[in-house]
Amino acid sequence: MAAMQTPFYLIDKPALRRNMEQIARLREASGAKALLALKCFATWSVFDFMRDYMDGTTSSSLFELRLGREEFGKETHAYSVAWADHEIDEAVGYADKIIFNSLSQLDRFDNKAAGIARGLRLNPRFSTSGFDLADPARPFSRLGEWDLSRLEQAMDRISGVMIHYNCENRDFDLFDSQLTRIETEFGEILKRLDWVSLGGGIHFTGEGYPIDRLADRLKAFQDRFGVQAYLEPGEASITGTTSLEVSVLDVIDNGKQVAIVDSSIEAHMLDLLIYRETAKLPQDGGHEYQIAGKTCLAGDIFGDARFPQPLQVGDRISIADAAGYTMVKKNWFNGVAMPAIAIREDDGSIRTVREFPYEDYKSSLS
Repeated sequence: MAAMQTPFYLIDKPALRRNMEQIARLREASGAKALLALKCFATWSVFDFMRDYMDGTTSSSLFELRLGREEFGKETHAYSVAWADHEIDEAVGYADKIIFNSLSQLDRFDNKAAGIARGLRLNPRFSTSGFDLADPARPFSRLGEWDLSRLEQAMDRISGVMIHYNCENRDFDLFDSQLTRIETEFGEILKRLDWVSLGGGIHFTGEGYPIDRLADRLKAFQDRFGVQAYLEPGEASITGTTSLEVSVLDVIDNGKQVAIVDSSIEAHMLDLLIYRETAKLPQDGGHEYQIAGKTCLAGDIFGDARFPQPLQVGDRISIADAAGYTMVKKNWFNGVAMPAIAIREDDGSIRTVREFPYEDYKSSLS
């Protein structure tokens, strides 16, 4: 069988199963429910596998919401920074719960959403984010309500709140202390609710994370306030499960060895460019190269890597941890070929589930 043409995202199902088993373990031990955050990962070819371990999906737009309802099923939460008039009826038709970002949106669409559970986004005015760009509690944040008097105006119409304040948080003690702060500052609100979503950003599937302590803390939170807790794992669901497989197209020396590959940080791993981070590249060996993309952007660089042998044209490189915020953000910049999507099954076989030919590029334009 001929090797697959690069570039392609390769989802490793055994690795995905390990994360799913951790999620199932946390659900059982804590009583909390887990919803896949589609803003991070929405590759629906593995939804039939993931749904056995999770409770449903949460979304950030009408299209994500529809995808979650149609392809994942189970419990479907709808959130948007702002719903449009022409979207709301369709959104309500797909959702089990709808979470409004502001009191004004709740006021506007209260009657249209009266037939399902309604919630409001609560902004505690702090987060674990180390990037201002991604900090939901940044100054003048538009993400949620925090004023108690405004929250009080919603209490006769909502049954829950969503609080997203963890961002790439691997520190349980920090999670614990910040949840305690939320309990202290908003406890009078929380005890009058039926459900509370604590959002995503908790890296509880990471190596060494004290998942039993997290389960106990979530259980205590639910018992104290009499609520159903939800988590919205995105990265935690798929971390360590996927690589971006690329091939070397050229090797040049401009004072530094540079290997140009058939992919692009801007088109295929955009968050690396946005947050000025480097990709997870091989670091084994004495031959060092800068791995660069093939677009015309001067800064289209994945980072530095090390290999046991000198790189040759045609060599394949695996860029690790390439599932989160990649396939949902890929684009057609420069018309560079979009990576296919493939799955490595339990028996080691690789199955291609989606390719993106020229017709997809053309049809994305006009």
